[in-house]
Amino acid sequence: MGHIAQEKQKLLNRIRRLRGQLDAIERSVEQEASCVDILQQITACRGAMNGLLTVVLEDHIRSHLMPVDEDPAEKVGDPREQLIDIVHSYFK
Repeated sequence: MGHIAQEKQKLLNRIRRLRGQLDAIERSVEQEASCVDILQQITACRGAMNGLLTVVLEDHIRSHLMPVDEDPAEKVGDPREQLIDIVHSYFK
């Protein structure tokens, strides 16, 4: 997973933000916040998790399914690029 090391700090920052969001949900439940507030926090956390998943999955597709010597200009219509587009649209 050497390709992950290139984006390690960005991934760790995302994970730390997620942890902060989860902690905020826990505090809200402990403080008996309104259901609406808790649901909004859960939704935000879910969106952040989907964002993290998308970044890691896209990196995996690019690193393990695309030949290294491939010309990036020839990616138009490439099924791997189509898969990445599908992943992006799914997690929006």
